[in-house]
Amino acid sequence: MSEERTEKLHIRLNVGDTTIPMRIFPEEEERYRRAAKLIRSTVTHYSSRAQGKKSAIDILYMALIDITLKYEGELERNDTAPFTDILTQLTSEIEDALGTKA
Repeated sequence: MSEERTEKLHIRLNVGDTTIPMRIFPEEEERYRRAAKLIRSTVTHYSSRAQGKKSAIDILYMALIDITLKYEGELERNDTAPFTDILTQLTSEIEDALGTKA
């Protein structure tokens, strides 16, 4: 039986012009900090391109869409379902050929 995690770490993440206090598990701290850094760099990128043309909230939305598109691309790239389907089909064909179907 796994031990339940109860101790959380209090951290503050700087995102845009906001500091967000969070309670997280210590082993997740690096991921949270990298996420905040990605948000900051993406917002900075869009801020520099849209100086005076877009509101702060529009820039945040643009950054959110950009990060989400990258995330969705990674999900599609890492989708193993097609491989699983092919392996299942091949296994079935091999079992049929060998006459060892369970």
